[in-house]
Amino acid sequence: MNTMQNELHAEHHVASTKMYVTVFFALIAGTVLTYQVWKINLGLLSVMISLGIAVCKATLVIRYFMHVKWSHVLSKMALAAAVLFLGIMLVLMSMDYVSRGWHPPSMPWEQHQVLNN
Repeated sequence: MNTMQNELHAEHHVASTKMYVTVFFALIAGTVLTYQVWKINLGLLSVMISLGIAVCKATLVIRYFMHVKWSHVLSKMALAAAVLFLGIMLVLMSMDYVSRGWHPPSMPWEQHQVLNN
């Protein structure tokens, strides 16, 4: 039992303060860059660039602040499965959204009112 506890404690990774500060400033730079992209207003390209920056920032948080970079393969597989299922959900949701074009237009809001003044 004692050797198992020693093995568990030996596998922990201690990250340096310099690494945390570097990742923090990279996240701040990503936030400022996202704000600047929205100020320029490039239309649909702004959305795509901002989503790319958000993915990069999420990757930094997951890898360094959540210590996935130094975790076991099983943890990395769980993360990959979560991302896969999120992707499946987003694809199915977008398919539902795109397929709604054939529905007839809805009634105006006033016709849904039950009580009239």
